[in-house]
Amino acid sequence: MDKDIILRAENVCFAYEDDETNALNGLNVEIERGKKYAVMGANGSGKSTFFFCCNGLHVPASGTMYFEGEPFDYSRQGLLKIRQKVGIIFQNPDDQLFSASVFQEISFGALNLGKSEEEVRKDVEGVIEKLGITPFREKPTYALSGGQKKQVSIADILVMHPELIILDEPAAALDPYHTSLVNQIVDQMTADGITVMMATHDVNYAFRWADQILVFKDGKLLMQGAPQEVFSNKEVLAQTNLEQPAALELFDSLVARGILDASLPVPATLKMLENYIADIQ
Repeated sequence: MDKDIILRAENVCFAYEDDETNALNGLNVEIERGKKYAVMGANGSGKSTFFFCCNGLHVPASGTMYFEGEPFDYSRQGLLKIRQKVGIIFQNPDDQLFSASVFQEISFGALNLGKSEEEVRKDVEGVIEKLGITPFREKPTYALSGGQKKQVSIADILVMHPELIILDEPAAALDPYHTSLVNQIVDQMTADGITVMMATHDVNYAFRWADQILVFKDGKLLMQGAPQEVFSNKEVLAQTNLEQPAALELFDSLVARGILDASLPVPATLKMLENYIADIQ
């Protein structure tokens, strides 16, 4: 059965005006519908530039972006269509929020889609309730905490019913409570069938959460594969300054010592590893 590819980059190159080297250098990536992708690599490896190409904020210098098999249309109408289907949530919410109040902010994008005010209000109310925004729905956006701003920036995108959501370091600068809250929201997205791409430096989270890991280096895709496959590749980890997830590192050590059987499924979390050890005892 053929894969259902929702988004594809084919030989995509992009360079910023003040940079002599390409931020993306012949990038080839396929994103499958309904999957969870952790996008990893050092700062400057091309992750954010790729994200901006995915919803038309950047136009490739060469190569082609495809959505559902169709090349991107960079006309005003074409970009509006792409940005409804592919939503991006910036690392810094202040780069995304600009309306006076939370309710106005979440309504803005949906109103631009040409929906009636009644439809938009219904959608906004649903997202506000779903994301726990009700207590601060009438607040000015500038008065929100960092975690609240992140919730609102996610609501901005969800209200437009996208098919693919991109999160650029969603937990950056958040406290543990709001990090956990954002992770729960992401889990709900995937449960609702939304394809999710997330840039993260947290190897432990990526290992237990993602279906696929995309590793970027020098504007190219260095490796793509299942978490176990990618994080077992010591050469790729060394090239990108990534560490092995704690559960995998400890599992490999226990197998090497003969304490655990190598035929056991690789544990995605330390809790699963604890259960293996408890079974032995």
